[in-house]
Amino acid sequence: QVQLVESGGGLVQAGGSLRLSCAASGRTFSTYAMGWFRQAPGKGREVVAAISWSGGSTYYADPVKGRFTISRDNAKNMVYLQMNSLKAEDTASYYCARAQAGGAIATSERRYNYWGQGTQVTVSS
Repeated sequence: QVQLVESGGGLVQAGGSLRLSCAASGRTFSTYAMGWFRQAPGKGREVVAAISWSGGSTYYADPVKGRFTISRDNAKNMVYLQMNSLKAEDTASYYCARAQAGGAIATSERRYNYWGQGTQVTVSS
């Protein structure tokens, strides 16, 4: 059974930074692409960033390009999301997810089959 546990969320002022972490169980972590999604109140879940199995390929949604950085440490079964220059519109619950079989980068929610419980990020303006 795969488990994903996010941490690092919190309350931050606009312009500030947070680093989200996702700890994954399972010995085959390094063979799967991973992603970060977010869901704001009253809105659907959207992809924020994604990373291939090796970390060699990354994807960022337009609203976060240049501000967020996704990375992974396969030796530690960890995925990270460094969030800088945070804006009020970044306020949401953030979820870590593992893609289905195959290590290629995935941007569609349908391509992910394991999800964490989420961590809240609140940016005050």
